[in-house]
Amino acid sequence: LIVDGLNNLKGIKCTMPKGAFYAFPNIRNTGMSSKEFSDRALYECGVALLPGTAFGEFGEGYIRVSFANSSKNLLEAISRISKIL
Repeated sequence: LIVDGLNNLKGIKCTMPKGAFYAFPNIRNTGMSSKEFSDRALYECGVALLPGTAFGEFGEGYIRVSFANSSKNLLEAISRISKIL
């Protein structure tokens, strides 16, 4: 659900996680830094994400998205994120 939803958003590429409850999509094609994307998602959309840089310098261009939530809430988050793209 979350991988398909993220891959349908302009500028985002997400691979299927292997055994985790989070995804680490590539957001480089959005034109935003990891911090800018995460900040906009939180302040403009009410969706909490982590910038990839929270996991080291090579995390730039990525965000961390937890999918430990209901399908309804995940679909709402995808819908909200789409508004900043």
